[in-house]
Amino acid sequence: MAQKKSTAIAHPNIAFIKYWGNADPNLRLPSNASISMNLDGLETITTIEYADNQIKHSLTINGLLQEPQKVNRLSAFLEMARKLYGFQGFLRIESQNNFPMGAGIASSASAFAALALALNDFFQLNLNQHQISALARLGSGSACRSIPAGFTEWKKGTSHQQSFATSIALEDHWDLHDCIIVVTAEEKAISSTDGHQRAATSPFQSARILDAQRRLEICRSAILKQDFERLAAIIELDSDMMHAVMMTSDPPINYWQPTSLSIMREVRDLRKKGVACAYTLDAGPNVHVICTAASVPAIEKSFRDYPGVEKILVAKTGKGARVI
Repeated sequence: MAQKKSTAIAHPNIAFIKYWGNADPNLRLPSNASISMNLDGLETITTIEYADNQIKHSLTINGLLQEPQKVNRLSAFLEMARKLYGFQGFLRIESQNNFPMGAGIASSASAFAALALALNDFFQLNLNQHQISALARLGSGSACRSIPAGFTEWKKGTSHQQSFATSIALEDHWDLHDCIIVVTAEEKAISSTDGHQRAATSPFQSARILDAQRRLEICRSAILKQDFERLAAIIELDSDMMHAVMMTSDPPINYWQPTSLSIMREVRDLRKKGVACAYTLDAGPNVHVICTAASVPAIEKSFRDYPGVEKILVAKTGKGARVI
């Protein structure tokens, strides 16, 4: 029996070792495993209830009823979830984000993580965390990483049941921050979903995948040992490798903007001067500057009035998704 209404909250995450390309696009099984950090303070809050007297699902984001194209992806996800767990009926879904959507800040990750958790609560499915993470993955691959807390690793898996994320370390393990240098809050022209489909056309994708296990082990060890120098080197390498794949896909994808490149160079210069910071970019032009808590003031000072920067969002390591 369903609840009258369910509400869940989830945070976006920033990938240290990136997910790019699918081994199975229908199930969103990734070409390689990945590691990320949840972002506290940035959040999606999603409420679901039955859509009485409606013949389709409805989706409202930040108070705006969404166009059919936006609802199609949602409907496809809900249909897959229905086949797995047998619930019925059309849903009214209302979602609120307090950060830019579709701009390389993982809004789809927090959105589908919150939705998966709300579905579990609404229909009383009694799924465990691994199962909820796998369910979220069907909507957006990186959403599975926003279910567990803190620093998380998405296991590649070879089936729906095997591909989910778990915590490497909880949010209080290491006081890292993500200073998101927003170059543009506009929604990107090429979605991550489209980009994943192009990944295999790059001659560099196979090399990126073959080296993924080595990068994963270095990143996981750096997190557990709180070794910022090793973490900085591996996340910058991994980010550059993913964007190299994007730029050499057919057709190519260029998310970097001139300001993005300038910020990346400045971050490297700051690190040489002793500031514990490193850059990583998801599928967008905005630069995520990962740093220690002590380095946040230096990052804010360096980029507050930087040419081409719209604003800076600061988030520390966040909790997992939860019902509220």
